[in-house]
Amino acid sequence: MVETAVQIEKQRPKRSRWKKTAIIVITGVLIILVISGTAAYWLMRKSLPVTSGTEAISSLTSPVKAYRDKNGVPHIVAKTMKDLYMAQGYVTAQDRMFQMDLSRRQASGQLSEVIGEKTVEKDRFFRTMGLRRAAEASFKVYSPEAKKVLQWYADGVNAYLKEAKQEKALPIEFTLVGYEPKKWTPVDSLTIGKYMAFDLGGHWEGQAFRQYLIQHFPKEKALDLFPSYPENGAKIIDKAMETNIDIKSRLASAVVANEYNGSNDWVVSGTRTKSGKPYLADDPHLGLATPSIWYETQLKAPGMNVSGVVFAGVPGIIVGHNTKVAWGVTNVGPDVQDLYIEKRNAKSPDEFLYEGKWEKAKVIEENIKVKDHKTVPFKVTVTRHGPIMSEFALDKKEDTALSLKWTALEPSTELQAVLMFNKAENWNQFKTALTYFHTPAQNFVFASQDGTIAYRANGLIPIRSEKYASVPVPGWDKKYEWKGYIPWEKLPTVVNPKEGFIATANNKVIGEDYPYHITDSWAQPYREQRIKDVLSSKEKLSVKDMKMLQFDRKNLQAEEMLPMLLPLIEKDKLDPNGKKALQILKDWNHEDDKELAAPLLFNLWMQEFSNVLFEKKIDQKMMKLFDGKAQVVDELIRCASKGQEGPWVKEAGGLQAVSNRSFSRTVKEVENVQGENTEKWSWGAYHTLPFDHPLAAIKPLNLLFNPKETEMGGSRVTVGAAGWDPATGKVNHGAAWRTVVDLSDLSKSYNVVGPGQSGHVLSKWYDNQIKDWTTGNYHVTDTKEASFKDEEKLVLTPDQ
Repeated sequence: MVETAVQIEKQRPKRSRWKKTAIIVITGVLIILVISGTAAYWLMRKSLPVTSGTEAISSLTSPVKAYRDKNGVPHIVAKTMKDLYMAQGYVTAQDRMFQMDLSRRQASGQLSEVIGEKTVEKDRFFRTMGLRRAAEASFKVYSPEAKKVLQWYADGVNAYLKEAKQEKALPIEFTLVGYEPKKWTPVDSLTIGKYMAFDLGGHWEGQAFRQYLIQHFPKEKALDLFPSYPENGAKIIDKAMETNIDIKSRLASAVVANEYNGSNDWVVSGTRTKSGKPYLADDPHLGLATPSIWYETQLKAPGMNVSGVVFAGVPGIIVGHNTKVAWGVTNVGPDVQDLYIEKRNAKSPDEFLYEGKWEKAKVIEENIKVKDHKTVPFKVTVTRHGPIMSEFALDKKEDTALSLKWTALEPSTELQAVLMFNKAENWNQFKTALTYFHTPAQNFVFASQDGTIAYRANGLIPIRSEKYASVPVPGWDKKYEWKGYIPWEKLPTVVNPKEGFIATANNKVIGEDYPYHITDSWAQPYREQRIKDVLSSKEKLSVKDMKMLQFDRKNLQAEEMLPMLLPLIEKDKLDPNGKKALQILKDWNHEDDKELAAPLLFNLWMQEFSNVLFEKKIDQKMMKLFDGKAQVVDELIRCASKGQEGPWVKEAGGLQAVSNRSFSRTVKEVENVQGENTEKWSWGAYHTLPFDHPLAAIKPLNLLFNPKETEMGGSRVTVGAAGWDPATGKVNHGAAWRTVVDLSDLSKSYNVVGPGQSGHVLSKWYDNQIKDWTTGNYHVTDTKEASFKDEEKLVLTPDQ
C-alpha cells in the first residue's frame, strides 16, 4: 500500500521537525553574523587612514608632504612651522585618534561620559587630583609661540575629525563604544603631558602606605619596611603616629602608577666607539599595550629637522635627535609629592587649620557626566597645599583629611622645553631649554656631533624645612612647608666624564655628599650595574653592542640573591620536583632566557618570598601602595643573610624558614601552571606578551584587537626589561620604544616600536614590529628624503 505525504509527515518523529527548525535558526544566525561581520569589516576598511594621494585641509598655507616609510613612520615635510604642526596633528590623529581621545579622557576624569558607571571612581580620582586644571593653568604661562604650536596641532587633529565624521570613517572603536570624539584643544595636549608626570610618579602612595604601617603595626615592624630612617625622622614619625586617619578606606582604591615605570639610557664618548663619534641609547619603560604609548615621527621644515618619538596627542618630538644632537631620558623618581594631614573645622567642613586659624579652602564643581545615567555631582576641595585626595572616596565626615602637594599641579612649561630641544645645536642650547622642563624630573643624557656627552637630573625638586619625607606631615604647621626648589645650577650634572660613558637606569644618581634630598626610593641597582659592566668591558664599542645591551637578559638580582638563599634550602625535605628545581637554579647562568625553567623559578620565588612575609598581615588592598617593595625586600634579605634579621623575617621564622617555605610554594605554583614534568617548564610559557588593546577586556573583542601573544624573556631587573602581572604572568611593562643613535651619521637611527606604529587593526603597521621587538631587532629610520620618496606619500593641500 502506498502512503500519502500527509501520512508520512504524521509518522515522522518530532525531533526531526526540531532538527529542521534548529538548522533554519542556526542558518539564520550564521547569515546575520556574516552580514554583521561584513558590515563591520566594511566600516573598518572605510576608516583606514589615507596614506597616499591628496587631501585638502583648511588653514594650511602651502602643500605638505607626509610620507610613510616601510615601517609606517611618518616623515612630514613642510615649508612653514604652522603647516608642519598642523600636518603632525592630522597624521597622528589618522593613526591614533581613539588612543588620543581615551588618553585625554582618562587624564581629565571624563571616561564615564562615554563608558558608564564602571569608571566613575577612576574619574573621581583624576578630577580630585586635577591634572586638567593644572594643564589649564599651564597653558596661560606658555609663550605666544608655544601657544601657536599647540593650536596649530589642534587644528590638524580637528581637520581629521571633521573629515572622518563627514565621511563616517572614524575608527571602529568609536562605533563599538558608541560615541564620537569632541574637538581637540591645546589643553588636551597639555593634559596628556600632565598624565605622564603622574605616570612617572613622585611617591605619595609610599607616604600613605607608611602611614598605614605606623598605625597598624608596632613601630619597630613599621620602620623595618621604610626605605630609610634618618635621625631627623623621629619627630615626624611620632606626629604621624598620633594622627588617626583611615588610609585603607580613603586611598586603597586610588589609581597608582606602575612602580617600575622608568627607563635605561646611556651615552658613550667617541673615544670609546668604533665610529669615533658618540653613541646614544634610550629605552623608556612604561606600559606595553596596543597601540604603543610612543609614536615615531620625523618633522622637517626650514630651521628644523628632528626625528624621534612623541606621545600621541602632543606636538613636537619628546625624545630623539636632530641634525646636530641626540637626547634620551629616564625617570629620576624624586620626592616631589607630599601628603599633608589637614585638620578640618567640624562646624565648617571647607575650612582647615593653619597656624592656629581656620582657612577657607577652594571648592571646585567637578560634576561627572555618566553614560546612560544621571550626572554625578562632585566637588573637589583644594587647600593651600593642594586637593584633598581622601575626598575622592567621598569622605567628608572625619576631622582630618589628606591633601596632596605636587610639583606637577603647578603651572609648568615642558612643551616649551621640547620645542627648544628639537632645534638645539649644542649642549649649551640644550641646557638652556632644560630651564623650562619642570615635571616630571628626568635624567637627561645628551650627545652631540662635536663630541660632547652630558648628563643632567633636571626638574623641580622641593627643599623641605623638615627634610624627612617618608610619611604625611602636619598641614597646620608652617615648618612643614616647602621652602623652594633645589637651585637649578646645583642639580646633578656631568659633562664628558673620564670614564667615557654615562649611564642611568632610575638608580641613585648622587653621592652621600650631595647636600640636597632627592629621594630614598631609588630603583633596584641591577640594570644600571649591568649597563656599566658591559660598557666597561671593551675598549671600542659598536652599534651592535648597544642593541644587544638594550635587549640584555642578565639577571644580577639572581646573581646576588641565589648564593645567599640556595644554601639555606633543606634538600632532604624536598620532594623529587623540589630537588630538581633546586638543581636547575644551581646550574643556571642567570640569564632570563624564555626557554629556561630557572628564570621562572627564581622570579616566582621572589614573589613568594614577599608573600610569605606579608600575606595575612598587611591588608591586600594596601599592597599596591607599597612603594619600593622590591628594594625593601632585597634589603631585608641582605641584612638577614648577615645575621641581622629584622622583625618581619624573625616573625616569619627566620631567613631559612622563609626561604624554604617560599621555595616549596614556588615549586607547587610552577607545577600548577606548567605541570609536573620539569623538562617542560619554561619562563616564556608563563611570561607571555599580549600587547593588550583598551577594548580587549570586553570579550570577544580581544580576539579582534589583541595581537597573538608572544613568549618573552627578560624580567623587571634585566636591562631588556619585561615586567609582568603577578596574577597572570602576562607581560605588561617595558621599553615600548628602543633607539640607538650613532652621532657619526645623524640622518639615521635604529629603532623599534612595539607592537607597531598604527592604531588601526587592519593597518599593515598595526603589529608588524612585534617580532623585531621581542627578538631584539631594529629598523633603520632614515631622515633623507631619497630613502622614502618612493614609499606611500600623502600630500596635504590648502582647502580652496
